[in-house]
Amino acid sequence: MTEDELKIRLQRELPALLREDAAFRAWLEQVIRDTAVPRTAFDERFDRFLAEAAAAREREDAKWARQDAEWEAQKRENHAIWAEIKAAREREDAKWEAQRQKDERIFAELEASRRRQDQQFGAMGARWGIASEQSFRDALKGILEQSFGVEVLNTNEYDDEGLVFGRPDQVEIDIIINNGAVILCELKSSMSKGDMYVFDRKVQFYERRHQRAVQRRIVVSPMVHPSARPVAEKLGIEVFAYAEDTTGLKEP
Repeated sequence: MTEDELKIRLQRELPALLREDAAFRAWLEQVIRDTAVPRTAFDERFDRFLAEAAAAREREDAKWARQDAEWEAQKRENHAIWAEIKAAREREDAKWEAQRQKDERIFAELEASRRRQDQQFGAMGARWGIASEQSFRDALKGILEQSFGVEVLNTNEYDDEGLVFGRPDQVEIDIIINNGAVILCELKSSMSKGDMYVFDRKVQFYERRHQRAVQRRIVVSPMVHPSARPVAEKLGIEVFAYAEDTTGLKEP
């Protein structure tokens, strides 16, 4: 008979046997008393089990606390490292940006210097017949339009009263419309005292013909005779040696 079969048979027959056989019941009770764990021993064993479980739990909690502390320390260290890397990258970016801006300023200064030289050489060429005055004027017009985003309108109108030249003739005028303001320009390789007076008469001719006030009078010429500057100041004419130096033309 196997152990399982024995257990099944005891479960089936033992209750009736205990009821019917008092001697067997007394014997079994004594066996149980002899082999059972005393209450005090059971309580001690249970208390020891609880103490061991609590100690194990404390050890586990301490282990996790140490691990959490190590992870937190590592996280702070990692954050510090990344902050330093980020700061170093920002310093490097700032250095390169400063260098880029410096290079752009140098390039702009070189470009402006080159343009001034071109205008000076162009003025000398136009004066000595190497290049035409019209080509020089067209170059200044292009610089104004490129530098300030404005349009320089070149007009030819007939002065039948002879206001400008003392007799009827064609009058060439350069006009800039900037935010509703009318600006008349004289773009020449050189300006004399007499040229300043002619430009002033051009302005008067334009205002009379179109019944419209001119807000600004601008002369752009790299070669202005010293005697012409007091005349320009008296007539309210702004004089610029180079097209790039012209002020107040950029759109807001």
